[in-house]
Amino acid sequence: GALLNLSASDHGRSDSLLLSWDEPEGGAKGYLLALSSLGSGMLLQNGSAGPNVTSFWFHGLTPGMYYEIEVTATLACMETIRQTVTAQTSPSPVRSLSLSSGGSSAVLHASWAHAPGQQDSYHLALYHSDSQTLVRNASVPPNTSTFLFDGLLAGSEYALKVSTLAGSSQASTSIHQWTAPSIPTQLRLSPGSSTSLVASWAGAGGAAWLHLALHNLLTQTVTTTLTARRGLTSYTFQHLHPGTQYWLGLSAIAGPYTTAGPNATAWTYPLSPGNVTLSTAEEQNSLQAHWSTPAGERDFYLVTLQEGEDGAPTRNISVSGDNDHVTFHGLSAGKQYSVQVTAVAGPYRASAHSTAAWTQPLAPSGVSLSSEGSPYSLLASWEEAMGEGYVLALSPMEHPMKNSSLPRGVTNFTYEGLHPGTLYTFEVSTVAGPYTSSPRRVTNWTYPLPLEQLTLSNQGHSTSLQASWRAAPTGSTSYTGTLWETKSRERVRNVTVGNNWTNVTFEDLVPGRQYTLEMASMAGPYSSPVRSATDWTYPLPPAGVTLTNTRRPLGLSAFWDKAAGDVEQFHLQLYSKNHPAQRNISVGPNTHNFTFLGLSPGIQYFLKVTVLAGPYRSSSHFATEWTYPLSLANVSVQPGRRPQELHVSWVESGGGRDHLVQLSVAESLSVVRNVSVPRGVTQLDLEGLVPGSRYRVEIISQAGPHRISSQTAIGYTVPLSPLSLSASPVSTAWALAVHWETPPGQRDKYLLSLHEEGSSAPTRNLEAGKDSTNVTLTWLEPGTCYLVGIWAVAGPYRSLPRNITGCTVPAAPTNLSFINPGSSSELYVFWNKPPGRRDHYRVILYSLSTQSRDQVQTLSPDAQNITWTNLEAGSRFAVQVTAVKGSSEAPSINVTQWTYPLAPANLTLGSPSASMLQAAWTATGQGAESYVVDVYDTASSSHVGHMVLGGDARSHTFRNLSPGTRYSMAVRATAGPFHTSTPNFTHCTREYDALLA
Repeated sequence: GALLNLSASDHGRSDSLLLSWDEPEGGAKGYLLALSSLGSGMLLQNGSAGPNVTSFWFHGLTPGMYYEIEVTATLACMETIRQTVTAQTSPSPVRSLSLSSGGSSAVLHASWAHAPGQQDSYHLALYHSDSQTLVRNASVPPNTSTFLFDGLLAGSEYALKVSTLAGSSQASTSIHQWTAPSIPTQLRLSPGSSTSLVASWAGAGGAAWLHLALHNLLTQTVTTTLTARRGLTSYTFQHLHPGTQYWLGLSAIAGPYTTAGPNATAWTYPLSPGNVTLSTAEEQNSLQAHWSTPAGERDFYLVTLQEGEDGAPTRNISVSGDNDHVTFHGLSAGKQYSVQVTAVAGPYRASAHSTAAWTQPLAPSGVSLSSEGSPYSLLASWEEAMGEGYVLALSPMEHPMKNSSLPRGVTNFTYEGLHPGTLYTFEVSTVAGPYTSSPRRVTNWTYPLPLEQLTLSNQGHSTSLQASWRAAPTGSTSYTGTLWETKSRERVRNVTVGNNWTNVTFEDLVPGRQYTLEMASMAGPYSSPVRSATDWTYPLPPAGVTLTNTRRPLGLSAFWDKAAGDVEQFHLQLYSKNHPAQRNISVGPNTHNFTFLGLSPGIQYFLKVTVLAGPYRSSSHFATEWTYPLSLANVSVQPGRRPQELHVSWVESGGGRDHLVQLSVAESLSVVRNVSVPRGVTQLDLEGLVPGSRYRVEIISQAGPHRISSQTAIGYTVPLSPLSLSASPVSTAWALAVHWETPPGQRDKYLLSLHEEGSSAPTRNLEAGKDSTNVTLTWLEPGTCYLVGIWAVAGPYRSLPRNITGCTVPAAPTNLSFINPGSSSELYVFWNKPPGRRDHYRVILYSLSTQSRDQVQTLSPDAQNITWTNLEAGSRFAVQVTAVKGSSEAPSINVTQWTYPLAPANLTLGSPSASMLQAAWTATGQGAESYVVDVYDTASSSHVGHMVLGGDARSHTFRNLSPGTRYSMAVRATAGPFHTSTPNFTHCTREYDALLA
């Protein structure tokens, strides 16, 4: 028949189609129009049109939907022409498109509501706004409503365009969004000067803008704010207050996001105080420091008083930062001082010094004026007083003064060339800087000329003394003298001799006793000053000197016997060859023993007892003894630099010749090492020990015959780390099997830690026995990687850790469904998300009908569906979804499904005889599993024939039909449960007469 040349177009409207056709030759009485869903054959709309009409609108359609439109033209003689056309409405854009970073600096999450109607897929295009470059291009199935863009630049703006695709048409919408900025790191704030701070940082490329806020922490105010574009890495803040603490805050900005970054604090340098002076205060022995306050701030002033020309610090005073003076009281009189004033602000200081100042001096004390037995000189002496020097004056009574100056350190002065028998006055004052003290005054006489060279000597005898002298140069008539016992002042003997005598001997005296002889020259009624001489008879030495040891308290006791005669005192000299210092003790004449305390322990001492009688001494033989040594204190045993070493240290309590360090195994108490170290050594490294073992250390100190032990110290060597650590998944459970090899040495136990990577969950800790070499970690998440750490533990010490990462076997996908959506080229797979984690899914599609290659797709770990397209029509497929984590896999079960077959093509009907009707066709694509042929009587619509044929059949003949009858016939291609039919074709069987002709 004639063709209508049907065509359909949506003219840009997603819910309407305009159908157009050509009027057949000879015209038509009218048209019937039927709109149905392509594939299902369901009638959705129908309509009619009169003659001369060549177009028709269908409204209220679904966007992006494929439709089949059939037009039946009624011709003359009740003949009809039927023709079909397929068309698709334009798709609609997605709704509620959103793009969110979720606070992430590298991820954007896109989501949308599905566009109304149907669509083939969605196309996503992500652009970087600044550079206008395409960052990501992706197509997703029509059932997808979310998409994750990762690996993006921090702090950048992106534009997303989402297009709905249906056939050759598309509808788009777009949106803009920023990724969150990344925070700069390594923020440092340091002073550049007293009025500037330099800020620097790293990692500034992840933010569009940087906001800096500098706060004055003293005034709690914002000093400076700054907003800088991407890339700035440093900034100098100027015009700040000296000596002030500032706080700097740094924020990263990108679009609507502001992320608080690091902060830092720093001080500006303080300024040093000015005009520092030190002057005399009102109070005696006081000095006052003054200074001018510099600009800026400071925490406080540190005022240091320095003594003498070398400026040695003697006092430190801290005062508040608003103070400007300090008074120092109770200083030494007549001393030179200076002051240093330091402004302190945080960790920084600025100092200034004053010139020197003096305190008022005091007059010397202990002033004396003596003749020393000379008629021509006087000796002035005094005690040392603080100051630079002294001013001296000497004069006879009612005569002018004789002045002189002496430097500091001189405490006597002799005036020569004086007149015998004359009364003199002496004055002395102290000078310090500009100050002079009030004077101290004494008087004395010069002597008349006495006899000369009076001596008294024992000549080495214990019972006699001999006196001798030289006559006075001015002459004398006689000499008179008295011998006294010096101590008791008892008169022993008087003697008077002529002026021609120059010596006399005194017999039968007591040994070791002091005697004094007084003699004067006599001339007329006057006597010269008495000349006296003193001496001792020679003492006898002590006997029976011994030295014994005392332990508590630590010391040595000396004993001796007194010999005949007098003893002024006993002098005990205790010394040691080990120490240069010695003990010198003097005791009274009635003491016969003495205990030396506070001696050094463990030292050999020597004792000598000497009898003292005036300048004469008589010594005993030497006695010797050792003090007990002290046990060593603070014995410490620590691990050495290597696991096979122990470091032993102690504090010497003093004394001893050497130390014996004994090392024993703590459990068996057997001594494994004896090391002798000399005195003075306070530490020892013991090598070649067993790692991870418990040892006991005892140190024995020796001194002469005495020995003493320290307290026992316990220590551990550090254990060695486990060897060959491995962590492998347990295939039958969500667990990890951890194995290791036992290291050399000992240990108390093993300590293991388990931390889920990328998780903030707390670390699991567990212990294993010291002989264990494996442990199974259970109740883990499937498909998850864990960081496993292990240490060997001995006492309080751990070995270096061993770490390894292991992943559990992932869980397999469940409830796998394989669905045909009514298509000859698409299949849809979906499944339930299994628990735990995985790296990705691997989906394999197997073709069971043809020898085509398997198709493999890798999907994200959160995917739950996939659509396979461009498949062979009428074919059977199997699918399997495998969860993959590292090298571990968990496959699902296999499920199968068919694609719809394509309808046979080129169906032709013929009637080779009056009772036969023959159909012939050609296969489309891969053909079909089978073909079903049905024939109907057109007039009665009754089903008169049905035949199922093999997939290689291309024709079939129905027999025994009625001659001259119109039949309709259709051929269905079948594949599994699906079939696709040709349109019904009509044909008439031959009439009988036609057959006879």
